[in-house]
Amino acid sequence: MALGRKYAHNRPMRLAPAPGGRPADDERTSPEPLATMYVCPMHPEVVRDRPGACPVCGMALEPHAASGPEESPELADMTRRLVVSAALNVPLLVLAMGGMAARHAFGPRTLAWIELGLATPVALWAGWPFFQRGWESVVHASPNMFTLIAIGVGTSWGYSVVAALAPGIFPVSFRGPDGDVALYFEAAGVITTLVLLGQVLELRARRRTGDAVRALLGLAPKTARVVRPDGTEEDVPLAHVHVGDRLRVRPGEKIPVDGVVLEGRSTVDESMLTGEPLPVEKTAGGRVTGGTVNGTGSFVMRAERVGSETLLAQIVRMVGEAQRSRAPIQRLADVVASYFVPAVLVVTAGTFAAWSVVGPEPRMAHALVNAVAVLIIACPCALGLATPMSVMVAVGRGAAAGVLVRDAEVLEVLEKVDTLVVDKTGTLTEGGPELVSITATGDTGEDELLRLAAGLERASEHPLATAIVAGARARGVEPAPAGTFRSITGKGVTGVVGRRSVALGNRALLDELGVDPGDLGTRAEALRREGQTVVLVAIDGRVAGLLGVTDPIKPSTPEALAALRAERVRVVMVSGDSRATAEAVAGRLGIDEVFADVLPREKGEIVARLQAEGHVVAVAGDGINDAPALARANVGIAMGNGADVALESAGVTLVRGDLRGIVRARRLSRRAMRNIRQNLFFAFVYNVLGIPVAAGVLYPLAGLTLSPMLASAAMSLSSVSVIANALRLRTAPL
Repeated sequence: MALGRKYAHNRPMRLAPAPGGRPADDERTSPEPLATMYVCPMHPEVVRDRPGACPVCGMALEPHAASGPEESPELADMTRRLVVSAALNVPLLVLAMGGMAARHAFGPRTLAWIELGLATPVALWAGWPFFQRGWESVVHASPNMFTLIAIGVGTSWGYSVVAALAPGIFPVSFRGPDGDVALYFEAAGVITTLVLLGQVLELRARRRTGDAVRALLGLAPKTARVVRPDGTEEDVPLAHVHVGDRLRVRPGEKIPVDGVVLEGRSTVDESMLTGEPLPVEKTAGGRVTGGTVNGTGSFVMRAERVGSETLLAQIVRMVGEAQRSRAPIQRLADVVASYFVPAVLVVTAGTFAAWSVVGPEPRMAHALVNAVAVLIIACPCALGLATPMSVMVAVGRGAAAGVLVRDAEVLEVLEKVDTLVVDKTGTLTEGGPELVSITATGDTGEDELLRLAAGLERASEHPLATAIVAGARARGVEPAPAGTFRSITGKGVTGVVGRRSVALGNRALLDELGVDPGDLGTRAEALRREGQTVVLVAIDGRVAGLLGVTDPIKPSTPEALAALRAERVRVVMVSGDSRATAEAVAGRLGIDEVFADVLPREKGEIVARLQAEGHVVAVAGDGINDAPALARANVGIAMGNGADVALESAGVTLVRGDLRGIVRARRLSRRAMRNIRQNLFFAFVYNVLGIPVAAGVLYPLAGLTLSPMLASAAMSLSSVSVIANALRLRTAPL
């Protein structure tokens, strides 16, 4: 656990394709890293290229992002030591419990040598890792749980060795009524065995915290079926798939990489990435994600992202980083921990002194036993594990539900959010505008108007241009070839189509060109009130008509907003669209607060104003223009189908691009923080109650003391209990 150390924050991982050309083959084999790196679960800055123990807290290092071997080398080693120590401890305990019968059967000296022979391998070989870590804690000036264990076991075993080999050197205060010096070999052996048992149970439980990530890793298939240019097909290892390759996906197969459907149709089960149980229909032009499962149809796709660039690979990396991050609530445990072990050593010394002065005979023997019990029961492992274990499980649970949390701080802040700022396009709506209305005036017919407008818009990459071109072709109108083209920022486009001068844009563009919209201005305003975005068209210097484009509201949006209102979250819509269009959408969704005609920088200013009013603000968006607001918010929430820069700026990514994911994210946050608080409470109470009992405060009242063996059992169970509580998050309903 942390003891007065400063921790470096992990560099957040991108959930976006890496820039540049095609990656090397060895980068495309799988989402896993080339070499397994090991990291401390409580000190993410400690990273090693081999298994071992953390030099700060002594805990076993884990494979980074749960990508290492299924069986931990540390777990295998501790299990082996546990088996040997348990086998030797059985006869050791039998002899110790035999009391006078054993002494008569073997004689005091022979019995002492037998116990020495049984306990020494347990303490020195089976318990050697604890001595190593205890020594390293002294070298690194970072006392931890292994400092206390090493002192406790070493004191019990060392004292007993001296008592067995040279009993005559001990004064009367160390001797019992029969004049013999008590031996505590069984205490040293049992403590070692129980601590080993606790380590084995803890390591096994910690492996389960990475089950969600390992499940994601298991989604990636090992091979893909490549369609060659000559039409032949061949199954090849995933490492040999390149960007641009044509791949066939047969019924029931896992989709190998991210790409787009070229031909065929099917339904795809994306539940393992999005948390949504219903399969999604895919036709030509539809995007598919590696690791998802094809249904009963067959299709050919083009590979667009492979290896480390796939969404699955990036999710695995992002979740791994988030699992190693530290929540602000951990600072409480860190502050306590920085004073804890030194304080325990002081209490141990006080316990020894008190029992040696006022305790019953043999005073020194009682002083030793109770001091060792304090050392063992005070081991702060449960306190150190309380937060990171819950964070690891919660982040993995979120990933399984399509909610990617960038770091633990976001997980903590999310439950406090009381205001949600949402962008309209791509967040509340589908983000894919559709041409829904055409109005022509004068001698220009609708088809001709659409042919010329679509011809000019073919040169534009604006979503409205794409909708107009797609709408023309859907109506059987082929766009006319365009000549010159000029884009006027914030107003529209102009150019020459055939031999005609064409302009498309808003009222400001027509005013700049000196074109009077006439009665179309009224018609345009009416369409805006219906939620349509209106594009005015001028041909040869005269208004010729208008095109109405709308962005359909996502079917899940009303349900998500209702759930957020039920949780008393204030919803504010911020949009760059005209006020009429924005208010029309807000009216259908029951959103009362609307900011329209907002520039990207102004979105960040709105968030700042809300924060200045004392609100904890989350921002949900998907576009480049949302990035400033996402970065400024207390929690930025990016829709997984959005722009890469939006994903970069966000603390939470919703893989599905569905606002219901925000509801799931808040539920995850509440459950995770409640779990962490339960763990911290249990750890604090355990130490607050356990240390005084071990020190002997109940002895004057009830004659009760706590043996070192019971103390070690309680210490081990406390750590396992904390992890078991954290593991409950794996099945938490979201």
